[in-house]
Amino acid sequence: MTRDEMTTLVKRLHRLWNTGDLSEIENLYTPDFIGHFPSGSRLGDLKGQSGVRDAIERVRRAFSDWTETVEDIIIEGDKAVTRYVSTGVFEGAYFDLPPTGERVRFTEISILRVENGRVAEQWCLNDRID
Repeated sequence: MTRDEMTTLVKRLHRLWNTGDLSEIENLYTPDFIGHFPSGSRLGDLKGQSGVRDAIERVRRAFSDWTETVEDIIIEGDKAVTRYVSTGVFEGAYFDLPPTGERVRFTEISILRVENGRVAEQWCLNDRID
């Protein structure tokens, strides 16, 4: 993929999380996708397109207006690094956490490994352990 194609892929991925348009999952993630999240994260490791679907549904149920705003994208070889800010109002239960009605804000960095035009692996870090 070219740098421009990788940049477009990253922006489409964040748009998916912003809109919750689950029909885009197969276009953006490989069937054997693996997502690595920080130790202690309730999400754990995501596996496959179904893991992505479950995570998006869970996040969007808990945070009604979930939005990921991209701050930086860095491309190197088959990897893209994206720094972004995630926000939303905590209106629904998130695992065992009851809703607070408060706006949350997370600063996140993800490293995405791209294979054949789709994300095959992701390492995600944020400034909070959920």
